[in-house]
Amino acid sequence: MPKRKDLKSILIIGSGPIIIGQACEFDYSGSQALRSLREDGIETVLINSNPATIMTDPSMADHVYLKPLTTKSIVEILKNHPNIDAVLPTMGGQTALNLCIEADEKGIWKDFGVEIIGVDIDAINITEDREKFRELMLKIGIGMPPQASATSFLKGKEIAQEFGFPLVIRASFTLGGAGAGIVYDPEDFDHMLSHGLEVSPIHEVMIDKALMGWKEYELELLRDKNDNVVIICTIENMDPMGIHTGDSITVAPAMTLSDRTFQRMRDMAIHMMRSIGDFAGGCNVQFAVSPDEKEDIIAIEINPRVSRSSALASKATGYPIAKIAAKLAIGYTLDELDNQITKSTSALFEPTLDYVIVKIPRWNFDKFEGSDRTLGLQMKSVGEVMGIGRSFQEALHKATQSLEIKRNGLGADGKGYKDYDTIIEKLRVPSWDRVFVIYDAIQLGIPLKRIHEITKIDMWFLKQYEELHYLELEVSKYTIESLPKDLLLEAKQKGFADRQIAHMLDCYESEVHSKRMDLGINRVYKLVDTCAAEFKAVTPYYYSTFEEEIETPDGKRYVANDSEVTDKKKVVVLGSGPNRIGQGIEFDYCCVHGVLAAAECGYETIMINCNPETVSTDFDTADKLYFEPVFWEHIYDIILHEKPEGVIVQLGGQTALKLAEKLDKYGINIIGTSFKSLDLAEDRGSFSTLLKDNNIPYPRFGVAETADEALDLADQLNFPLLVRPSYVLGGQGMKIVINKEELESHVVSLLKSIPNNKLLLDHYLDGAIEAEADAICDGEDVYIIGIMEHIEPCGIHSGDSNATLPPFNLGEFVLQQIKDHTKKIALALNTVGLINIQFAIKDDIVYIIEANPRASRTVPFIAKAYGEPYVNYATKVMLGEKKVKDFVFNPQLEGYAIKQPVFSFNKFPNVNKNLGPEMKSTGESILFIDSLKDDEFYNLYSRRKMYLSK
Repeated sequence: MPKRKDLKSILIIGSGPIIIGQACEFDYSGSQALRSLREDGIETVLINSNPATIMTDPSMADHVYLKPLTTKSIVEILKNHPNIDAVLPTMGGQTALNLCIEADEKGIWKDFGVEIIGVDIDAINITEDREKFRELMLKIGIGMPPQASATSFLKGKEIAQEFGFPLVIRASFTLGGAGAGIVYDPEDFDHMLSHGLEVSPIHEVMIDKALMGWKEYELELLRDKNDNVVIICTIENMDPMGIHTGDSITVAPAMTLSDRTFQRMRDMAIHMMRSIGDFAGGCNVQFAVSPDEKEDIIAIEINPRVSRSSALASKATGYPIAKIAAKLAIGYTLDELDNQITKSTSALFEPTLDYVIVKIPRWNFDKFEGSDRTLGLQMKSVGEVMGIGRSFQEALHKATQSLEIKRNGLGADGKGYKDYDTIIEKLRVPSWDRVFVIYDAIQLGIPLKRIHEITKIDMWFLKQYEELHYLELEVSKYTIESLPKDLLLEAKQKGFADRQIAHMLDCYESEVHSKRMDLGINRVYKLVDTCAAEFKAVTPYYYSTFEEEIETPDGKRYVANDSEVTDKKKVVVLGSGPNRIGQGIEFDYCCVHGVLAAAECGYETIMINCNPETVSTDFDTADKLYFEPVFWEHIYDIILHEKPEGVIVQLGGQTALKLAEKLDKYGINIIGTSFKSLDLAEDRGSFSTLLKDNNIPYPRFGVAETADEALDLADQLNFPLLVRPSYVLGGQGMKIVINKEELESHVVSLLKSIPNNKLLLDHYLDGAIEAEADAICDGEDVYIIGIMEHIEPCGIHSGDSNATLPPFNLGEFVLQQIKDHTKKIALALNTVGLINIQFAIKDDIVYIIEANPRASRTVPFIAKAYGEPYVNYATKVMLGEKKVKDFVFNPQLEGYAIKQPVFSFNKFPNVNKNLGPEMKSTGESILFIDSLKDDEFYNLYSRRKMYLSK
């Protein structure tokens, strides 16, 4: 049956600000769903409070409401749009589902005659209420761990006594494992039980006998109204049970699952999906499998919505789950829809992978001083990366190269641990770097059996690591001159970077690259095509690998490359890599708009990024997507292959910007502001000279490379001092110090964690007001797109401040200085494109804190507040297609817009929550107010000094 004719207007609920446990994968799913519904001529109404996302772009839905996710907002929207027929709540994570349930309980949907589609409320209630879920599973014959629910402290204690330790506690109706944990002894149990009951909205916890060491799997399913079910992807967690799947290293397809067990798991997943309710859409099912020959299967949970893993599964398989799930919700059946990649086969099929995917989470523990870094049932990662390779080893290496934590891959970079006790302890307590420590353990000679005994990671994975270690030993026997071709090819096929091979051979990375080229060991590009090349794919979505040459009967030798280079003029946009604090989804927004603007100017667009959660890595955003690490070697090989007109670096945050020097060195054209200007803005000494020459005030400062130099400088500059390293993002390592002891200890720890860094010491302007401006410059004219005043005083990182647009408390004299300084600096830096400048205002004098000639965190916020596509304009300026004076700027904003930071401190209960110069927020929301008399503004303003820490 084709789609329903009665659904003309649909409300979609977004996921709100990014928090740990609910990140930009829901921006991706929501964006896909909106596009999918609009293709069918359905009017779309969106509610989401996050200004940084593509999802809330005016082009994505017919009506976008940037409002708080509350039932009050829902009622307001339904009154404005009495024609809304249905609500689709499955694309906005747990936030959207919880809001949908609340509105249902209040009778709002019924009052306005709105149908819930894509999920069944009963299904949500069954899967979230762990007691009901357990009863249903047992009824349909699906194994469950011994478990019971408790709605009181006393009941919980009784259950613990009956089951014995270790136990797992999970809070009902929560997200990202909030309130969950493993308890090994009675002392910790009381605390965990109280916390779990407290965070559960229905005051209920489920207590399970812990299945420690069991293997964990996830299946992504889709079902239509005719009860056709397909399994899109099987994902295996390399980490065993006991670590939240969002914090686990995951692999697709499953590597260590026997076919018999897989078939049983499939049948169980389909049976579970059919039994929880009658709905059409996506579903995620998690299982535990015993690590013995019996391979017993036990169900952990089922989520009747698009999940965190479905973004990963979509990118892993090329099957756009959210897009198809939205179509199923409006009545289509799978056999009526096309496979989006081949365009010639049906969507009623299960993808086949002829490659391997490895996902590694990205953590930001350094932002949460004193945080517990142990990984467990409560998710702590802020983002993730995905590597695609022809083998597990290649994909694992590419994923580790994508993390941007100054590692070149698993080992062979001189950064591994060498101490036996440290390694054993790090294996025993799962933390963010265990993926590297396993390699260190093997290098130290710790037997695989011992590593398996401690970590419970399957022997198959450990043997893959061991093979890499043996290969490293073999390569290390040679020099760059004597290394045989077959051994170099094998090292490349197993994912070792040129930089790692150079480390093994004690030579330069460039020498390894040259040797590769001379020997014809070149990267080839393969399609992600959903069907292992059985049908022709029309979507250019590529990953790289290395292959042996093929010889034809007539003696011709070649390597098969799926990526055909056209003769069109091309531009490469560098993505921002994994999400992290200080560099989030706002750069995905900028990259997508950059790609679309370049396409409007007639360029073939090429996107390079490795983040599976983002819209920029959707298979049809750019003309060509290279799903590759934003890592020099990979980028350089793509550029050599594609020969673009140039590379846009200023839209991908610090990640892309850091590669500008290499691009410049290799003679690759940087589109927009040149590397020289980018570097000048980062180099504090040169930048201050520029300010001095232009008669622009800045706080007194000095540059130190040692603790002694810093102490000498302190005498000249006077305390308080703001100390910060160069070339960092999100205020990493920044701190305000008030005496010599604090200064010395902070400088010593900074130079230990970031060796050879130049440290900047500024006299901190105590009690100053902070403001910032974003502008577009074409080298001749400057247009200021927005000036924001921070509600919090100077000293709190701009990403953690409530920023008000336009300013609420700056006089005309101060505003004029801001405008004059912005224009002068933009022109003096020869900016072509975007620039962000931050100011401190004291005694009516405007001082410059810093200037960043690139897209900033605030650009999407200003674009949403004023309803103008500023990134589109800036990209056209960078490409030289337009000048600033060619645009008709017409910002629309009544009242004020406030960018409000959102924190995820609840994941780190014992952490110092004080705010300072180092950024800690994970996301943001936008608040529109009519006047400064608004209660919400008053509340924010009265609390402005509460968090400031020295």
